[in-house]
Order: sequence, then C-alpha cells, then structure tokens
Amino acid sequence: MGRVHDSISDSLRSFIAAQPMFFVASAPLAAAGHVNLSPKGMDTLRVVDSTTIAYVDLVGSGAETIAHLRDNGRITIMWCSFGDKPRILRAYGRGEHILPADGRFAELAALFPEYRAVRSIILIAVHRVADSCGFGVPQMDLVGQRSRLIEWGDHKTDDEIEEYKRHKNASSIDGLPAFPVDG
Repeated sequence: MGRVHDSISDSLRSFIAAQPMFFVASAPLAAAGHVNLSPKGMDTLRVVDSTTIAYVDLVGSGAETIAHLRDNGRITIMWCSFGDKPRILRAYGRGEHILPADGRFAELAALFPEYRAVRSIILIAVHRVADSCGFGVPQMDLVGQRSRLIEWGDHKTDDEIEEYKRHKNASSIDGLPAFPVDG
C-alpha cells in the first residue's frame, strides 16, 4: 500500500495543498529528551519546490521544533486526509529556522499571507517522502480554521511579542536553547 518517493510530485503537492492541517514532529538527540508533535493549521505551509518545504512558525507557548532543529536538524511533516479519499503522507528532512534578520526571510515570507506574530520560517530540505493508505484515519468535516492565534498577535505590540518570546520561547521543555533572546 505505501510508496516511497524521492521528491514531492505535482500530485503530492496537490494533496498537500488540499489539507487544512499538518503535523510537525521533531526530537532532541538526547534519549531522555521529549519527542515533540505539533498540529498546525491556517495558510502557513508551502511546497517551495520538489524537495523543499517552508512553513510559517508563529509565536506559541513553546519552541520545541526550533530547539530540536538547532540540536540536530531532524524534522518530519505529516498530512492525513480526513475527507473521502484516505491517505497519509510524510516528508522527512533536515530543517532550519530562518529568522527575520536572515536575508532569506523576506523572500520566503512573501510566499505567505502577512501574519503579525511570526517567530521564524521553518525551511526543510526533504530527502524522503512516503505515503500510505490512511484507512485508519477517521473521516471528518472541517468546521473552519481558528482565528485566536492571529487575533492574539494582532493585539500585541512588537515589544510585547519580543517579551513573550524571551519568557516563553528561550528554551525547550528539556532546557535546549530555542529561540534566540536577541533575535
């Protein structure tokens, strides 16, 4: 049932674009560290080319993915169809977080709607893509995207967002450095 691909084909790209959410998985190198799995939604992911994915990393309560990418670069993105046609797709790769001060940030940010509380853009060099049946995934109807995270950012000043990042995003739950305090 499952297939492995070297890159993201046009048909896989169409499947990805049709999914209202995706999941991000990462883990530290330390065996005792916590594996992280985060659901993501909104219009925050782009397939840049057949081996590159980018997504907008919005300010949140934790910064596990950034800490893990700084630690070892490993990342997996997963989509699953909750609609009529069951399917699961995973993209495995090496990621990096692109901060607003990085010269690549503006070009990548132009691929997305403007979000107020952007922490970074996660850029992933994909080396393996695998899909499987998804027969065990429930079929559900999407009610809509939540707006609370966007509203939160829209009501904060730049200084308030930076202060939040300093207090909530400086390190992972395992104490790994995450979001740079000065960046």
